[in-house]
Amino acid sequence: MTLRLEDKKEIVGAVNKAASGAFAAVVADYRGLTVGQLTQLRTKAREQDVYLRVVRNTLARRAFEGTQFSVLNDALVGPTIIALSLSENDMGAAARIFQDFLKDNAKAPLSVKALSIDGKLYGASDIDVVAKLPNREQALTMLASVLQAPISKFARLMTSVKEQKEAA
Repeated sequence: MTLRLEDKKEIVGAVNKAASGAFAAVVADYRGLTVGQLTQLRTKAREQDVYLRVVRNTLARRAFEGTQFSVLNDALVGPTIIALSLSENDMGAAARIFQDFLKDNAKAPLSVKALSIDGKLYGASDIDVVAKLPNREQALTMLASVLQAPISKFARLMTSVKEQKEAA
């Protein structure tokens, strides 16, 4: 299917706008996925505030120009689907969508090519690390538990000392 110049400019503009506000990007090869699987992937992306789009490589390269994701240009080979994490509170959402999809559909032919966070390029093998990044709520919960641990241990110590003195 041929695209008119106006359509190409519209696609480049939309992807560039999304990439300019995104915090992380994942590029994957979607060759062999069924329409149902792609629909499932798009639904999960919408739920987690991830921009997901199948884009021609030349248009994606032009859209990434001037953004922090221009480092992904070498990975734009073959059929490509792009996921951009738009939420500042959950930068690993794009990687997590692909990771969860691969867990649910073990035989799916989806393969991650590369990913980028803050202008740094990571290989496909790093998707596990990025997908496990906590979102904002999880990070704050972890911080609170780390800060609370010494105080609660001190309180237990003082209680046990008081009980020992009362027993003696």
